[in-house]
Amino acid sequence: MSHLQNASALTARVRRIAGQLASVERHLTDGADCADILQQVAAVRGAVNGLMDEILAAHLRDHVAAPDLDQAARARGADEIMSAIRRYAK
Repeated sequence: MSHLQNASALTARVRRIAGQLASVERHLTDGADCADILQQVAAVRGAVNGLMDEILAAHLRDHVAAPDLDQAARARGADEIMSAIRRYAK
């Protein structure tokens, strides 16, 4: 269950990222210049990184740093963050 308070804003970001990816696809299909495609891919990567940052911060706030959590819940939250970071860093 998601506890993200700004889920609609994050969903809008995902839709913008999808639009950016569609633009990359069009560039590839249309035979655009490599430099233009690389610029688009870099923009997508930056957008995904920003999305990941926001979700990680929300998870840390709600599942690790929240003052009402017990130690077991904090440990679970921290383990989830570490797992996500390890997958993302590959």
